Amino acid sequence: MKIIEITNVDFSLRHFLLPLMRAIRERGHEVVGACAEGPLLDDVRAEGFRVIAVPFVRRLSPVAHVRAFWSLVRLLRDEKPDLVHAHMPISGFLARMAARIAGVPKVAYTCHGFLFNHASSSLPRRGLSFVLEWSAARVTDVFMTVSEAEARDARRLGIASHAEAIRNGRNPAVFRPDQWARERIRAELGVPRDRVVIIAVSRLVWHKGYPELAAAMRAVPEAELWVVGERLDSDRGADMAALLRSAGLGYRLRMLGYRADIPALLAAADIFTLPSRFEGLPMSVIEAMLTGLPVVATNVRGPAEQVIEGETGFQVPAGDPAALGSALGRLVRDPDFRVRMGRAGRQRALDCYDEAKILSRTLDLLGL
Repeated sequence: MKIIEITNVDFSLRHFLLPLMRAIRERGHEVVGACAEGPLLDDVRAEGFRVIAVPFVRRLSPVAHVRAFWSLVRLLRDEKPDLVHAHMPISGFLARMAARIAGVPKVAYTCHGFLFNHASSSLPRRGLSFVLEWSAARVTDVFMTVSEAEARDARRLGIASHAEAIRNGRNPAVFRPDQWARERIRAELGVPRDRVVIIAVSRLVWHKGYPELAAAMRAVPEAELWVVGERLDSDRGADMAALLRSAGLGYRLRMLGYRADIPALLAAADIFTLPSRFEGLPMSVIEAMLTGLPVVATNVRGPAEQVIEGETGFQVPAGDPAALGSALGRLVRDPDFRVRMGRAGRQRALDCYDEAKILSRTLDLLGL
């Protein structure tokens, strides 16, 4: 069979879809990627995958979306795939509609978070998101979500009665406690062995909770913060890097930018945090749990089903820097508690978020 995996940008394809593309190829099928062009596709193409550029944009732009839609129709008519598997809200809607017009025999979709659940969106935008999800589901043969909450929503709201939660997964052989990596990274950065390090790994955008994290760090003066990630060219809103640098953290803030050595950086840290306003089922939380880090995250969809309160980490209300600082402080000041939570988190991740198990279930649902 020939499968085309379609998502919005190179970041999504490289970090979320590449393991699935490898698994599809290992089962003997041809797999092609499609997304907006970007530098992160070099790694994907280096593995022998063909990736076709589609002019997607991550904003509400009718003209740009129409252009991307007809580009998809042409692509699918030329490629004649047996299955289109779409991802992300806008690219997922356009890809599914284009697949039906192009006569693709089977259409699948993985929801990585419904935009109508995004509390910061305006009511009209949330309404439009719901209509688009409902409409595209009418032409979707296999409807998957990464979180249990989104699958329940899809069924409850009549979007897709056949929605199945597949979760996300990472490789526990890659993301794991690693004392050698810990010592190497700390030596490279000049960080003392006994200093407590809080790490955040995400795009530098407002909804990841960086204003709250910057404020919360004032409650833990004995710890430092590593921020790993950058803004994508398609991201909008205030510059979180500037906000963090103006927070008065001084030497306690390390802006590490985009890094390819995330497993080693996590192994060198002590606590992971993700104070987001909105999530699907974040890979970064899974990576941190597998590495044996306690997690402090907001109690929004996704993290709320990943983090077991008081056992593998803490859940705090979104937008509450005092609660975030209090939770981080408890872990900063109790190393034994950190270790116990980290071990429990790794075990939970092995049980629930092992990449091999997730990929096998996904391929089975796709009929591959």
